[in-house]
Amino acid sequence: MVIDCVKKCYDLGVNYFDTAEMYAFGAAETQIGVAIKQLNVPRKNLVISTKLIRVGNGPNDIGLSRKRIIEGTKASLKRLQLDYVDIIFAHRPDYSVPLEEIVRGFSWLIDNGLAHYWGTSEWTAVKFEEACQLAQRLGLHAPVVEQV
Repeated sequence: MVIDCVKKCYDLGVNYFDTAEMYAFGAAETQIGVAIKQLNVPRKNLVISTKLIRVGNGPNDIGLSRKRIIEGTKASLKRLQLDYVDIIFAHRPDYSVPLEEIVRGFSWLIDNGLAHYWGTSEWTAVKFEEACQLAQRLGLHAPVVEQV
């Protein structure tokens, strides 16, 4: 079913597919990954994004610590069967983690080829701007998009 939907979308000109680790606790990423493989189109023809915040109930399955950002992204990529995503989102703010740690974590993903860009989802304009200013001050990659 998912494969048919993704194929139909692609055939009609859609090349952007968005998912999140928390959608069905990773199962949505797995299904999208299978569907993308079935398309058998060059990776450069697709724009793929996913979001991080929660994939389970354990202490290392929740949040936006540097550890969680890196390990969560690697797990998402494995489920998606991809080497990188075009955009990785911080899916909701995590007020328990210092903003600098979050910005550094997402910047690390870009520097290491796991994502091309990072963005935020459901962040306030103030928090988004703080992340941009912090990234600029530290010479890191700033978020480039907010998904409401």
